[in-house]
Amino acid sequence: MTLDTLPSPAPSAPVFPPGFLWGTATAAYQIEGAAAEGGRTPSIWDTFSRTPGKVRNGDTGDIAADHYHRFRDDVALMADLGLSAYRFSLAWPRVVPGGSGPVNPEGLAFYDRLVDALLEKDITPVATLYHWDLPQELEDAGGWTECATAERFAEYAAAAARRLGDRVGMWTTLNEPWCSAFLGYGNGVHAPGRTDHGDALRAHHHLMLAHGLGTAALRAELPAAAQVSLVLNLAAVRAAGTTPADLDAARRIDGLANRIFLDPVFHGRYPEDVLADTAHLLDWDALVRDGDLAEISRPLDALGINYYTPTLVAAAEDGDAVRRTGPRGDNHAGELTPWPASEGVRFLPAPGTRTAMDWPVDADGLYEILTRLRDELPGTPLVVTENGAAYDDYTDPSGEVHDPERVAYLHAHLAAVARAAADGADVRGYFLWSLLDNFEWAYGYGKRFGIVHVDFASQRRTPKDSARWYAEVVRSGALPED
Repeated sequence: MTLDTLPSPAPSAPVFPPGFLWGTATAAYQIEGAAAEGGRTPSIWDTFSRTPGKVRNGDTGDIAADHYHRFRDDVALMADLGLSAYRFSLAWPRVVPGGSGPVNPEGLAFYDRLVDALLEKDITPVATLYHWDLPQELEDAGGWTECATAERFAEYAAAAARRLGDRVGMWTTLNEPWCSAFLGYGNGVHAPGRTDHGDALRAHHHLMLAHGLGTAALRAELPAAAQVSLVLNLAAVRAAGTTPADLDAARRIDGLANRIFLDPVFHGRYPEDVLADTAHLLDWDALVRDGDLAEISRPLDALGINYYTPTLVAAAEDGDAVRRTGPRGDNHAGELTPWPASEGVRFLPAPGTRTAMDWPVDADGLYEILTRLRDELPGTPLVVTENGAAYDDYTDPSGEVHDPERVAYLHAHLAAVARAAADGADVRGYFLWSLLDNFEWAYGYGKRFGIVHVDFASQRRTPKDSARWYAEVVRSGALPED
């Protein structure tokens, strides 16, 4: 079966507005491969994936989905799906080897070719500057715990904008700084693998500063009509009960998952309760320099939201073993919790069916986040920049990949987006995660999020049923009947 032979389901409400951006999203380290080609130098994920025990099966992103060599085929797949936009990330160590100094012409030329191929197919390129692949040399100098890394990021942002800004009109500074800071420096399940909560908070602040400095650098280089955004993996935090202790547990985690990002970016301040909760871990007054918050709170054109599953918390009771997990379930569990100052908080399994990541399926959480932002940030355009699910997909004897669970997941979450929009949330687009099966960070190649199946031995691409389903939604601008 091909895309054009899928039966067309009858559309029903909700209908998405004309001009709504329909896309998919990927990340450079997860799909590009060519890790030592074209002048690219190692990132923290190259180092981390080569550290025994850090990534399942010792997998690395050396080849990944080989997108570096196969991008034209992948763009053709996007065109077959009818996508209007594609969100990709640039590899910092491909553009600026070592993280500072001269740009790499060969690295930039790759993104030239990718952007031109997208535009030839009338697909809007949406560029993310940082999706976790910090050049290793910068980590060796202290990484995100050092202010200098934020300054180097701004230089890199300016170089990318100078080269691509005539054709790329939509830019994102950072993807999910929560993961970079708290998983990379807090509990060490992501690169660079550090385990210090004070360092996690320092990394958080310097990532926020990098966003602000990067926004300024982009504005200085881009045409006035270009749009600049930030992508956050905000959490739908729920208290398991109504006791004061349970409600306080939810307050703490909401502060660390949501308000520690939203308040400095949109209000130029850190939440007082979060500063108080974490004061024993670092001296915030010494960390936050004069002018930092003004940089961080530069105006944005849109806010990107990544959502997968809700977060359920309760107060720990005497004798309880605290379940040390993150906002996407057991994927973020480690010897140490990623959450600074979360003593006394239990993370509970939310109800619902589960994906192959063991993440509960709950589309209401996406609705909660979008309508919260409607109320708290009026006038801020919103884009769902990642949403999707991993399932245990396989190619059947006829060569097809049937993934009804993913179709059901996408249907429910797109319905939540439409419901939020109908209730006043200014949602401008949806980017499905992900176009391709890829290197899934610490899970290696063991988890498949793509709507296109990748046989990693042959690099053969096979659109799954979910790809055909999504193509019909994109074509009609409406969800089919259940």
